[in-house]
Amino acid sequence: MNDKLKLHGFNNLTKSLSFNIYDMSYAVTEEQKDAYIAYIDEQYNAERLTQILTDVVEIIGAHILNVSRQDYDPHGASVTMLIAEHEVPPPPGSDEASPGPLPETVVAHLDKSHVTVHTYPESHPDGGISTFRADIDVSTCGLISPLKALNYLIHSFDSDVVTIDYRVRGFTRELDGTKIYIDHDINSIQEFLTQDTQNLYQMIDVNVYQENLFHTKMMLKDFDLDNYLFGSGADEMEEDQADGVRRRLQREMREIFYSRNLSPDQE
Repeated sequence: MNDKLKLHGFNNLTKSLSFNIYDMSYAVTEEQKDAYIAYIDEQYNAERLTQILTDVVEIIGAHILNVSRQDYDPHGASVTMLIAEHEVPPPPGSDEASPGPLPETVVAHLDKSHVTVHTYPESHPDGGISTFRADIDVSTCGLISPLKALNYLIHSFDSDVVTIDYRVRGFTRELDGTKIYIDHDINSIQEFLTQDTQNLYQMIDVNVYQENLFHTKMMLKDFDLDNYLFGSGADEMEEDQADGVRRRLQREMREIFYSRNLSPDQE
C-alpha cells in the first residue's frame, strides 16, 4: 500500500466516518435546565455548526457545493453540506490517511460526498443530568480520508464520551482489473488520533478487519465536578451531595460508554 496505486478510472471507494459526541452537565432546577438548553442552542446553533463543517471540508481538502442548515424549535440544529473535488491541486499529503490538525490549524482535496451534523440536547426527567449529543458524518469518495477530521471535531465540542465508526465500502480496480477494497493501512481508529487526544481518553476498540469496519469508544479520563455543574459550583454543595452528583454523572458517562444501563451497585 506504500506505492501509488495505478487505477482503472476513478477511485470510487467510499470512506465514511460517523461518530456521536456526548457532553454531560448537572442542572437540577427547571431554571438551570432551561439555561443549559439555551446555552447549548446558542453555542451549537446552525451558524456555528456550519463554520465547524466548513473547517472540516477544508481539512479533508474539498470545496462546498451546497449548504442546508436549520435551527429547530424548541431546540437542536442540523447542517448538511454537499462537497466535491477541489478545483486546485491538493496540497502534499492530503491523499494520505493520517491524523489531521487540531482546531488551531486548518488546511486544505476530495470527490463528491457530504458532511452532516445533527444536535440533540435533552434533560433527564428527575436525575438532574442534562446530555448534549452531536451526531456527525463525514463521507468521501476517492483518495481523500475523512479520518483527517477526527482530531479537529473531537476538540470542537465538549467531548465527554465519543463513539466512532469508520468503514470503507465498495471497490476500485487496478489497471489489470484486480479489485481494491481498501487503499490505505489501518489497524485502529486510534492510530489517527494525536497523542494528546489519546492521553485524554480511555479507549476500547471493536474492529471487523475482514469487512473494513472499525469502531472505537472514548471516555474522558479526568473528572472535575465543577466542569459539569450548570448554574452552581461544587463549593456550594455539601460533601455528600457533591459525591452523589459526581456518581450520577460518572454513571451516565459509563452507561453511554458501555452502551448498557448499570445498576446502582455498579456505579
